[in-house]
Amino acid sequence: MLEPLFFWVAALLSLERLTYVAVWRAPNAFRRWSERHGFDRSATDTLAVLFLAFKLLQAAVFLGWCLIQSDGSLKPYSSDVWVLLVGGLLIAAGQTLNLSVFRALGKVGVFYGNRFDHYVPWRRTFPFTWFDHPQYLGTVLTIWGFFVLMRFPAPDWLLVPGLETVYYALGAWFERDELNEELRTKN
Repeated sequence: MLEPLFFWVAALLSLERLTYVAVWRAPNAFRRWSERHGFDRSATDTLAVLFLAFKLLQAAVFLGWCLIQSDGSLKPYSSDVWVLLVGGLLIAAGQTLNLSVFRALGKVGVFYGNRFDHYVPWRRTFPFTWFDHPQYLGTVLTIWGFFVLMRFPAPDWLLVPGLETVYYALGAWFERDELNEELRTKN
């Protein structure tokens, strides 16, 4: 049962990352698509709507995984206070990073405004002074925290957060590669 389920989980979770890489690499094509199908939204607004849809999909996949792996229960696998504490701390740290990014960049900055010709100043404050991709790191920490809380130490607990770590690392790598090239050509 695990192999077909993991295939579907991997496919569904890849949609978000593939979309963001495509938007990052072809922002004008996304802007044109958004103008035709974005319900009178700007490209950044359309991407924000997609973000919410992807987060709902991600949550549904995570909850579905937990339900299937635990025979229909959403009770944490372990009741060990240390497991619950570590999971909670990972989620808190991850969400602190995510909220800090949204606060520093605003909606336009978070949703690739720089790719859609909006001026988004380079930030040299927390969390950007600590991490290259604080939002991605925050999301990955949150995912790990959720799976520590819900599935640790079940045999499957590493699979989904490990997969998401790979997806987010690849997304950051594709964006970083493109951003470095953009900065080199402007200087």
